[in-house]
Amino acid sequence: MFESLTDRLSGTIKNLRGQGRISEENIQETLREVRMALLEADVALPVVRQFTDAVRAKALGQDVLNNLSPGQAFVKVVSDELTTIMGETCETLNLRTQPPAVILMAGLQGAGKTTTVAKLAKRLQEQDNKKVMVVSCDVYRPAAIDQLKTLSGEVGADFYKSDASQKPVAIAKAALDEARRTLQDVLIVDTAGRLHIDDEMMGEIKAVHAAIKPIETLFVVDSMTGQDAANTASAFNETLPLTGVVLTKTDGDARGGAALSVRMITGKPIKFMGVGEKTTALEPFYPDRIASRILGMGDVLSLVEEVQQKVDHKKAEKLAKKIQKGKGFDLEDLKEQFLQMQKMGGLSGLMDKLPGMGNLSETVKSKVGGKEVDHMIAIINSMTPHERRFPAVIKGSRKRRIANGSGMQIQDVNRLLKQHTQMSKMMKKVSKKGGMAKMMQQVKGQLPPGFG
Repeated sequence: MFESLTDRLSGTIKNLRGQGRISEENIQETLREVRMALLEADVALPVVRQFTDAVRAKALGQDVLNNLSPGQAFVKVVSDELTTIMGETCETLNLRTQPPAVILMAGLQGAGKTTTVAKLAKRLQEQDNKKVMVVSCDVYRPAAIDQLKTLSGEVGADFYKSDASQKPVAIAKAALDEARRTLQDVLIVDTAGRLHIDDEMMGEIKAVHAAIKPIETLFVVDSMTGQDAANTASAFNETLPLTGVVLTKTDGDARGGAALSVRMITGKPIKFMGVGEKTTALEPFYPDRIASRILGMGDVLSLVEEVQQKVDHKKAEKLAKKIQKGKGFDLEDLKEQFLQMQKMGGLSGLMDKLPGMGNLSETVKSKVGGKEVDHMIAIINSMTPHERRFPAVIKGSRKRRIANGSGMQIQDVNRLLKQHTQMSKMMKKVSKKGGMAKMMQQVKGQLPPGFG
C-alpha cells in the first residue's frame, strides 16, 4: 500500500531537504506536488485541503523557518499531519463488558467481512487469550455460512450453526444465548452485505444491532475502492453507531487514499487493516507508523513485533546451535527460512517496513514478490532428502530432474543453489566471534545511497 504516494512524496521532500533555508516560495511548490500526490492516491478532496492548509501554516511558522535543518523540520510537520489525519493513536478493541463481548461486523458484499471475522477470531484467541465464538447472519448467501464454518475450523474458533431459513435477528439472539451458556469471552457476528447500500439492508442490520447490543460495531471496507470507501463508511455511520473501521486488501492497494480519508470523513478510528489472504494477515492500525511508511521511512516497530509473534524461535535457536557446531546450513534449513518469511508476508511484506526501500527501483521490487519464494520452495521440494542435505551432489542430470519436477528452468535451480551458497557463507560468519558485526557492515555497504 502507498507505493505511488510514497514515491511522489519522498521525491518531493528529498528536494526540499537539500534547501539551505525554507521560504514561502519553495513551500508553495512543494505543497503543490504534495497536493497532486494525494489526489492521485485517491484521497478525498476535503482531506487534501485540510492537510495542505495545516502543513502550510506550520511550515511557515518560526519553528521550521528558523530551524538549522529546515528540510528535516518540514518532513516532521508532514509526518505529524499525516498521523493526525489518520487518527494519531492506535485504538484497540473495547472488550470491557460482561462476557461475552459482542462484535458486530458490517459492510458491503465483497469487502472481506467473513475473512476478517476469522482473522479477528484468530488474533483474539492467540494474542488476547480469549475464547471466541463466531456466527453468520447472512441468510441470503448460504455459501457465506459454509465459508465461515470452514474458516472457524481453520482458526480454532467455536462456530454457531445457522440456517438460510432463519431470520437474522433470531440467529443473532440464539448465538448470544449459546455464547453465554458456553462461557465465551467474545462473540463475533457476521452480517449480510449487499452490492450497494439500500434501506432493507440498513433496516435489517439496525434490528440485529438493537437485539444484541454489541460493544464494538466494525465497518469492514475494501481499501481498493479509494475515497468511495470513506463515503460508504460515512453512509453506514449515519445509520449505525460505528465504533471503528477495518480496511481490507491493503496489500493490493498501491494508492492508499482510503486510509487517509476514512478517519476524517467518518470520525471513526481505523482499528485494523487486512494485509493478505491468510488468517494471520490482520494488523493493528498505527497512524504514526503508517505515516512513516508513506514518507519512505519504514516501520521498524511493526517489523520487530511481527518477528516476535510469527517467527518460530525454537526452530531459530535449533538452527543457530547447529551452525555453531559446524554442521552447516543445508537446503532443508533454507526452505525453513523461506517458510518463516512467508508467515511474515513474504519479502515484499518485509520490504514495505524497512527504511529507505522506497529508493529501490520497480525492477528490484518486482523480483521479491510472494511468487519468488513459492518458486524456490517448489524447487527444494523437488529434491531428494539426500540432495537437500548435500547440495554439492546436485549436478547436470539432477538439475534437469529438479527443474522439471518443480515446473521451473535449470537457471532457476542454479540461482537457488547460488543463493544457498551465499547464505551458507554468511551463516558461518555469524557463528564466529564478531561475525554479526562484520556481516552488518557488509550488508550496509551493499545498500543503495541514502541507507544506513
